[in-house]
Amino acid sequence: MDTPMFADLGLPDVLLSAVLDMGFESPSPIQAKTIPLALEGKDLIGLSQTGSGKTAAFALPTLAGIDAHLAEPQALIICPTRELAVQVCEEVFRLGCKIKGLRALPVYGGAPIDRQLKGLRKGAHIVVGTPGRLLDHLKRRSFDPRNIKTVILDEADRMLDMGFQEEMEELLAALPQDRQTMFFSATMNRRVSRLIDNFGKKPETIEIERKSLTVDAIDQSCYEVRQRSKVEVLSRLLDIDPPRLALVFCNTKRLVDEVTEGLLARGYAADRLHGDMTQQMRERVLARFRESTIEVLIATDVAARGLDVDDIDLVVNYEIPHDPEDYVHRIGRTGRAGRSGRAVSFVFGRDIYRLQTIEKYTRQSIRRERVPSQEQVEGKRADKLFQTIQERLESGKLGDYQSYLDRLLEQGHTATDIANAAFTLLRESTTREGEFIAEDKQKEAFANEKQRSSWRDEKRDRKERPERERKSRPERNNSKGMACLFMNIGKAQHIKPGDIAGMIYRECKVPDGSLGKITIFPKHTLVDVSEEVSGDVINGLKNAKIRGRSFKVDLDRRG
Repeated sequence: MDTPMFADLGLPDVLLSAVLDMGFESPSPIQAKTIPLALEGKDLIGLSQTGSGKTAAFALPTLAGIDAHLAEPQALIICPTRELAVQVCEEVFRLGCKIKGLRALPVYGGAPIDRQLKGLRKGAHIVVGTPGRLLDHLKRRSFDPRNIKTVILDEADRMLDMGFQEEMEELLAALPQDRQTMFFSATMNRRVSRLIDNFGKKPETIEIERKSLTVDAIDQSCYEVRQRSKVEVLSRLLDIDPPRLALVFCNTKRLVDEVTEGLLARGYAADRLHGDMTQQMRERVLARFRESTIEVLIATDVAARGLDVDDIDLVVNYEIPHDPEDYVHRIGRTGRAGRSGRAVSFVFGRDIYRLQTIEKYTRQSIRRERVPSQEQVEGKRADKLFQTIQERLESGKLGDYQSYLDRLLEQGHTATDIANAAFTLLRESTTREGEFIAEDKQKEAFANEKQRSSWRDEKRDRKERPERERKSRPERNNSKGMACLFMNIGKAQHIKPGDIAGMIYRECKVPDGSLGKITIFPKHTLVDVSEEVSGDVINGLKNAKIRGRSFKVDLDRRG
């Protein structure tokens, strides 16, 4: 079947004109399938990976149903993070720029509520927000849902993983029964399915690109790297093949700060993004990143969704995420808009098992690479320096330094010696001095499947203990500033890391990034949390339940 054009989808002229002015003629697969059905008012389930164009897929038919003369909320878009809410709202404005009087309002936590209250009083036609803040406005009666005709849940799987199930259900229950509901998710699981069953009306399912969860254009590789060597290895990767923009993911805010400071000390244009920053600071950093003033952005998963920057060509998993879905969303920040991209992961020790889980989940292999040596980096720099000088010589744009050259020649120096000295000075002034790391001693690392197998067996023999021994003495290397909590629930209760994390953030109201490693054993779970909030977590979970089951939580005193 021929690919349709936007003009074939039934959009009103005012929206079609805006789309064409933006330079788009042919819709993406998710847009081509979603827009006609949404215009008919049908409930929908859209299953599509990030970067597929799903925002326009639901925004265009939603805009088509807006009555700009009615100064009341008519559409509600629910997003998991403030960054995504802002991005979606900006896209709504761009697509609806020719609808006279259109008002769209982003509503999220971490921003002054007075401004949001003022915007709601003026009569926003489309409200885009996070579950917690939307529910807050609903309870304040500042958000009136009576005229809501359309509701969109963007990245429903992520919102459930973040512990927003109760808020989402309360919001949906407060909306008119005759509304249109559209669910968009990267994956379909039992929790997403249950939500759809409870609040959807015989929705039609649109599934895009399910054969592979990652983009084919992304080159995926990994390096075996010890924690103390990671900043140096990252620096070498940035030097040997400099990206236009690089996004580096860490699992905790503390590590984001450490990596950022390490790169800044080495002369890289880097900055950070995490939950401890004010919304104004975060928006400023993102603007600088989009403008390429910042070349390397180090972030927690707060940036894994909703970061709309097409020029990112390198994503680094400084730490492997706990959930394979998070890996997919992380690397989905590169290889966008038809471009190629690279995704690099640092692994060591037990990380190999998480990597195997990711490979099984994505149905793609991740290539094992040897850490580049300092000699390779220096050779690459020398090649680039040679090319730069050659291009300058060929251009003929040379400075007038003949008198200095003549003086050096008169002193007995040869032209070769003078050139060597100039090369050396130029190289020293434009490059950083690397450091020796333990990985430089390694002869091979992940070179082929045989070596991979032997490496894995060696690590298992050295690090893995029988279950009995692990129970009595769990192997934990807690990060500095982190406390380990013990919970008497585990795999036997079908607990997952997302359940634990969502419960802690929901019940204890701790800052983003307070959680570290979550290790689930058959009958117990160990959770790394920031020392400064460990007491709050223990107190906040005293009466909590998970999957309807009570449990005990305390500091782990067995290590």
